[in-house]
Amino acid sequence: MQFDDLPKDLKSSPAPLTVSQITSLIKDDLENKYPDITVEGEISNCKTAASGHFYFSLKDEQSVLQAVMFRRDMLSLSFVPKDGMKVWARGGISVYAGRGQYQLITRSMKKAGLGDILAMLEERKQRFAKEGLFDESKKKPIPLLPSRIAVVTSPTGAAVRDVIRVLHRRNPKVDILVLPALVQGDDAATSIAARIRQANLWNLADVLIVGRGGGSIEDLLPFSEEIVVRAIAESNIPVISAVGHETDWALSDYVADIRAPTPSAAAEMACSDIELVYKELTHFETMLTQSMKQTLAHARQRLSAVSPRTMEGIFVRRHLSLVQQFDTAIETIRHGMQKKMDGYHNRLALASSAVELSNPRAIMKRGFSVVEKHSRTSAGGQNDVSEIIRSARTLTTGDEVHILFYEGEADASIRGTAPDADRSNEQ
Repeated sequence: MQFDDLPKDLKSSPAPLTVSQITSLIKDDLENKYPDITVEGEISNCKTAASGHFYFSLKDEQSVLQAVMFRRDMLSLSFVPKDGMKVWARGGISVYAGRGQYQLITRSMKKAGLGDILAMLEERKQRFAKEGLFDESKKKPIPLLPSRIAVVTSPTGAAVRDVIRVLHRRNPKVDILVLPALVQGDDAATSIAARIRQANLWNLADVLIVGRGGGSIEDLLPFSEEIVVRAIAESNIPVISAVGHETDWALSDYVADIRAPTPSAAAEMACSDIELVYKELTHFETMLTQSMKQTLAHARQRLSAVSPRTMEGIFVRRHLSLVQQFDTAIETIRHGMQKKMDGYHNRLALASSAVELSNPRAIMKRGFSVVEKHSRTSAGGQNDVSEIIRSARTLTTGDEVHILFYEGEADASIRGTAPDADRSNEQ
């Protein structure tokens, strides 16, 4: 009921309003003025009724606001509200007429400061991405049949039990090594990073599963700390990140070699089902056996069409062809060598004739002689130097000369000389 809806006589009359009337006016006024607001405050005096509705108070340093969240809206919460928890509660203001108090009818709720956490994670994500820590080229493949799998998680949580159960089911022969670590709290990030580095230092496994069960975004923060992200990036052992439930995420999901939606799914990814492997091997063995049988049968069929006599004929013809080729090659080589030898003989004969024609004795054989003049006589009367006479001008009457014939030699004295011109006239 609005104030404008009151009877005119009631508006002008000094008569008092009933409690219900004034409460109704206030209720209508508040609900119309504050249908959708968000209030930040600390939860106190919270309790859940048997109906499932959640009753609580929101307070700050100076005031307290009563609030209620109905069961249907409680189902959408991702966390359990507790006393002392600072939250943002969104809803509308209403008045509970039975007590005459206003309250916040809460439709949704989230932890205060969640936006700051998401902004911080986004800043880290962008920074690590620029460094290349998330590059696909750096992702290592997961071995098909690892012999040992190490799990970095809380040794008492449900996550490690799920991982062990799945691994034993898929491959009972695989070794499982649990590296206990804190997964929540201030020291969790240091503990997780230390276990990852320890596994690499001692080469403890073929695959590392790093994770925990579900929780709030604050609970999962250790897996987004820089020390953990860099430890995973530096790991030589392939890492599977398994943090929380399918909708949860952490920066370890981006830097790991593969991200699993849950710890159980990580165990599925880390270890092949040995039964399926056996079945595939059996299938491949059958296929290979059939292929070999078909190949052998085809070979036998081809061989059966060839008799020993036919094979002998093929080999004989092939042999004769090779022999003929060999004989032809030998004949070609012999002919070529003979041709070269004939050429060499002809060249040698020509050279021999040229040498023979140049031999002085051959010239002397045709009637020519060599005349030598003794130009100097030693003290003992012996001729020391002989000079071949090429012109009559070098001789004078009385000179002693020595004549060499083709056969024999003789000494003579010059009785007279004649010039070349006179000699030519005589001829």
